Amino acid sequence: MSALFEKHQHRLEQAIKTCQNRNYWSPFQESPARKHHPPDAKQKAFEQFNSYLNTSFPMLLPGTEALCGREQSPYTTEALGIKYPHVNISKLYTSMHRAWKEWKGESVETRIGACMALLEHWDNNNFLNAFATMHTAGQPFVMSFAGSGANALDRGLEAVAHAYLAQNQIPQSADFTRRFGRSEPILIKKQYRLVPRGIAVVICCGTFPTWNAYPAILANLATGNPVVVKPHPNGILPMAIAVRTAQELLEEQGSDPNL
Repeated sequence: MSALFEKHQHRLEQAIKTCQNRNYWSPFQESPARKHHPPDAKQKAFEQFNSYLNTSFPMLLPGTEALCGREQSPYTTEALGIKYPHVNISKLYTSMHRAWKEWKGESVETRIGACMALLEHWDNNNFLNAFATMHTAGQPFVMSFAGSGANALDRGLEAVAHAYLAQNQIPQSADFTRRFGRSEPILIKKQYRLVPRGIAVVICCGTFPTWNAYPAILANLATGNPVVVKPHPNGILPMAIAVRTAQELLEEQGSDPNL
């Protein structure tokens, strides 16, 4: 069993139970109030957000040919000045196909475990994500923290739970026995395997960048598919943070970050 799967198994089981009974439950804190977090969490995130301004975002993507990005804060009316990799699509997809070969062969538990860990890492970034959402999409800070933070994570966890259930409904083998006419019973030993579909493209909205992106990214990774994230032109930073966090986690676990 995957170490990450075992670590997060209790939370996954609770999520599955909640999907089935449709009651309210969330492991993610949607309030940024200080009583729920370390006292310096918000200030550290604000300083990190400011450190990105007028710099090149620290992300390496295969096929990078230039830099792009023209985000402007609705609150300060000033340009963020952050530049992001502009990639050659063919080169990007070539690298992703290479990464896909190993990922689609991983066990369901390995993929689910990685997705559960990614939810935890994104949760740890909630203050940073809130500032990024506020100064790109224009949501108020509290709404950014909840809507693009905890609520988006809830939807991501739901997607992982359903992906796990769906994949475990498929048996690995079965003995199929049937009599045709007057013949002796015929036994067919069947073997089943999950076949991922291929590279997914997640197109993000400009109001709550992570709201649809988190569940779509996780549903695909959990079922063995690599993901290309296409952010809204004025909501790049939240998704750049999310993608880089995912790449770092995958690399730590020995997987290809180009997934």
